[in-house]
Amino acid sequence: MSEQTQTRWLSEPQQRAWRALLLGHTLLQDRLDDDLRHAYDISMTEYEILVRLSEREGRQMRMAQLADSLAHSRSRVTHTVNRMEKAGYVSRSASPDDGRGVVATLTDKGMALLEDAAHVHVRGVRANLVDLVSEEDFAAVGRVFDTVADHLIGARPEMEFRRSR
Repeated sequence: MSEQTQTRWLSEPQQRAWRALLLGHTLLQDRLDDDLRHAYDISMTEYEILVRLSEREGRQMRMAQLADSLAHSRSRVTHTVNRMEKAGYVSRSASPDDGRGVVATLTDKGMALLEDAAHVHVRGVRANLVDLVSEEDFAAVGRVFDTVADHLIGARPEMEFRRSR
C-alpha cells in the first residue's frame, strides 16, 4: 500500500483550524518581535535567550543546553549570542565543569534589559492573545501545545529541553 492511500487527510474544520494556527502564530510572533525591536532593538530570539538565562542558577547555561531549550540550531544560537555579547548583554566562557563546553552568562546589563523589555513583551502577549480569548480557551491552547511538545520532545531524547509548567 502506498503512502498516499494511507494518508488520513484533514477534514475541512481541521484544515481551517490548522491554517488559522499557522497564520495566527506567524502574525503574533511578528508583532511581538516588532514590539521588542522598536522599543529595545532586540529580537524575540534575543529576548528568549535573556529569559532562559535569567531563570537559571547563576544566570548561566551551557550553549548547547540553551540552543536545545529554545529548539533552535546551535549555530543560530551561537550567532545570536555573538551579537548579544558584543552589546554587553551576555558573556561567554569555558565551562568550569569540563572546560570543553561554552557557558553563556547573563550580565547585569542584560538583566536590566530583560527587566525593562519584559513589560513590553507581556503587554503584547496580553493584548494580542491572552485578553482576546476566554481563560478556558487559553488553558486549552496550553494543554494542546504541552501535548505536542511532550510528543516531539519524546521523539528527541538527546535534546535537553527545559520547560516550566
